[in-house]
Amino acid sequence: MAHPANEPPRAHQVSTHVINGRRALFWIFPSAVSPTAPTIFMVHGFRGDHHGLLRLVEELPGYRIIVPDLPGFGQSEAPDRNDIQAYTAFVRESFKALELGADTVLLGHSFGSIVCAHFAVLHPQMFSELILVNPICEPALQGSSRIASKAAEAYYAMGAVLPERGGSALLRSAFVVRGMSRMMAKTNSKETRRYIHGQHLAYFGKFANRTALLETYRTSISNDVMQYAPQISNPVLLIAAEKDDLGSVGGQHRLAEAVPDSTLRIIDNVGHLVHYETPETAANFIKDFLTERH
Repeated sequence: MAHPANEPPRAHQVSTHVINGRRALFWIFPSAVSPTAPTIFMVHGFRGDHHGLLRLVEELPGYRIIVPDLPGFGQSEAPDRNDIQAYTAFVRESFKALELGADTVLLGHSFGSIVCAHFAVLHPQMFSELILVNPICEPALQGSSRIASKAAEAYYAMGAVLPERGGSALLRSAFVVRGMSRMMAKTNSKETRRYIHGQHLAYFGKFANRTALLETYRTSISNDVMQYAPQISNPVLLIAAEKDDLGSVGGQHRLAEAVPDSTLRIIDNVGHLVHYETPETAANFIKDFLTERH
């Protein structure tokens, strides 16, 4: 499969809306198959923007897909607050602004999985199915991930309090971003690794301000999908990964058991970057899941 360029690979339009008083941008990809195809609204992960989900978009030509830049990332303006309630309100108001119906499918990757799970508990009537890719199934501040999570929080806190030049340089450091990228990438493909590193270097620095980045990180480690799982009433597809450092296989099985109506699919030999490393496999799971219900 050819890697998409930095710009979206499919015919698309970019739509701008004012959501909760802030400008937000949405990339809208019409279905290449049917103008009446179901819409999938995708929510990206922490520090990313819409670019991170483009390989998955490319693998789902039969669906209309909408991918926003979350508030404070990419080209969307930073909100006044960066807690889980604010991000959930962004999804709610985006559905209203874009006039999305109850047949819309909601998809979240990583941090986006937390946002979408919280939204699902509050607004189950606003969408149909929920798809969580690399869901955050375990508390970041407990267990083996606690030390790494607190160390990362200290890094973001330092970047926020240093003088502007030094703080921005620290948070946008190519050395640090490359380290994050190398840790998350599990593929043996040199071409795919180069692509992942290039994407992270290009877009991990596209945050609105240092304070918003810190607050969003704190939101990401203070919440997880398991908190909301028993209250989710919509059908849920969980796409997990065997080598995901942010969610063990055991944790994903426990999450699946906690969600009343769930389907769990685990991809072997891949980590937290399913959307980059195995988008075709993930897309096939998505198509099978939705075909059974539409």
